Amino acid sequence: MIRVLVCDDQPLIRTGFATIIDAQPDMMVAGECGDGHTAVELARELTPDVVVMDVRMPGLNGIEATSRLAGAGVAYPIKVLVVTTFNLDEYVYESLRGGASGFLLKDAPPAQLLHGIRTVATGAALLAPEVTRQLVGRYASRILPSHGGPGDTPLSARELEVLRLIANGLSNTEIAATLVISHETVKTYVSRILNKLDLRDRVQAVVYAYRNGLVT
Repeated sequence: MIRVLVCDDQPLIRTGFATIIDAQPDMMVAGECGDGHTAVELARELTPDVVVMDVRMPGLNGIEATSRLAGAGVAYPIKVLVVTTFNLDEYVYESLRGGASGFLLKDAPPAQLLHGIRTVATGAALLAPEVTRQLVGRYASRILPSHGGPGDTPLSARELEVLRLIANGLSNTEIAATLVISHETVKTYVSRILNKLDLRDRVQAVVYAYRNGLVT
């Protein structure tokens, strides 16, 4: 059972999301709230599997609340799916940088919301490879390289190769075709990369690759 915390300052939208989620046999609403401060408090108290987070909320906005729940340095990060009315690239970037595992628009159909919750709950990121490619293309200059490099990573040469392809926005299928290996082998490599680097999803893998100078 996927336990979901719904955070939105508009009661009608909050109730709508809750109704859709509670109607699913594999989901339940663990709690609801209408502002960022309460979202952080409830998330830490209830430890839901996924937090559905609005961006624009009173007191503390959803991006800052996301950072407090899933950002760098959080001891026990909680998976956050950001859902907003505003299709602004800046919101997407800031949400993901704050630790969000996915980003959806409120006008997405219910099936897409449910798919997003299930995807994020499994530990995957809700961003198609082409979206990752687009974000990296626009914001790579903001991801400043650290002093690290290929020699500082625990990855094997093959895993580094796969990571570079992920950072360039290739899907598993495209990586398999590029390296002439099976799709299942690519999935195994991706899993190893995330585990070795203690990363949550592909988005964090992309950021890691840029920050460590593995791609430019």
